[in-house]
Amino acid sequence: MVDPEVLERIAARRAELDELDEHLVRQLDEVKAGRDELTVAERVLTRMSERTAGERAAVAPASAQVGGRAMLLVPQRQR
Repeated sequence: MVDPEVLERIAARRAELDELDEHLVRQLDEVKAGRDELTVAERVLTRMSERTAGERAAVAPASAQVGGRAMLLVPQRQR
C-alpha cells in the first residue's frame, strides 16, 4: 500500500511545478513580445534613417570645379 504522506508530498510538489510552469510561460510570452517590439522598432528606425539620408542627399548643395577648386553652386545657409 502507498503511503498517503508520500502521495501528498508528490501532489504538493506537482502543484509547485505547475505554478512555476505557468509563471515561466507568462515570462516567456513577455520576452517574445518584447523581441517583437524591438524588431518593429528596428525596422522603423532603419526606414526613417534611409528616408532621412535620401532627403539629405536631395538637399545637399551641388558643387562644381572652378579653377581646379571645388565650389558650392548654392552657398550653404546657416541655421
